[in-house]
Amino acid sequence: MRAAGAARSPILALLAIAVVPVLSHLIIVATGHVHLGLQAGFGGLCKLGFVTVSALTHWGIYISLLAGFAMTLRPGHEALITGMARRMHGEISDEVANYTRKVTIAWSIFFAAQLTVSVGLFCFAPLTIWSFFVNILDVPLVVAMFSAEYAIRLRVLSDPPRHSLATIFEMVANSIPSKSDPSKQEPGAVLAAAKEP
Repeated sequence: MRAAGAARSPILALLAIAVVPVLSHLIIVATGHVHLGLQAGFGGLCKLGFVTVSALTHWGIYISLLAGFAMTLRPGHEALITGMARRMHGEISDEVANYTRKVTIAWSIFFAAQLTVSVGLFCFAPLTIWSFFVNILDVPLVVAMFSAEYAIRLRVLSDPPRHSLATIFEMVANSIPSKSDPSKQEPGAVLAAAKEP
C-alpha cells in the first residue's frame, strides 16, 4: 500500500506541473476581454489579482534562483554546481570544477533571461502572450536547458558523470544547507564546527 502511494506521488507532481500552468494560462485567456483596472468592477479586480499573483510568483522564483546561483560566483566562493558535484562525488578534477563553474554561469544567464523576458512581455505585450511564456513555455525551456547542458557535458568532459533525473532532483534537495545536519553545510562551516572545542 505504501509503495503504491510513493509511486503515485511523482505522477501527481508531474500532473500538477503540467496541469496547473495550463489552467492558469486558460484562465488568463478566458478573461482576456476583462480590462484591468478599478473601473472594470469585480471581474477586473479578480483578473488583476490573479495576474499579479502569477507574475509575482514567477518573478520571485526566478529572482531567487538567479540570486542563489549568481551569489556563489563571487570571488572566494565555490560555484553552486561545483559544490553539488563535490557533495555527490567527493573530490573532483580541475576539469569538472571548471566545467561546473561555467554551468553555474550558464544557469545564472538562463534565469536572468527568463526574468527579463517575463517582465518585458508583462509590460509591453498582451497578457495572453506573457501568460503563454510563463505558464506554457517555462517548463519546456527549463527541460531544454537541462538537456543542452547534458549534451554539452557528454562532449566536453573526458569522463562525464551520468545521473538520472531523479538523482539530480535528490541532489538538489540535499544540497540545501541545514544547521542541524553538518553534512549539508558548506565545507568551510563543517571545518569550523570541527575545530570548536
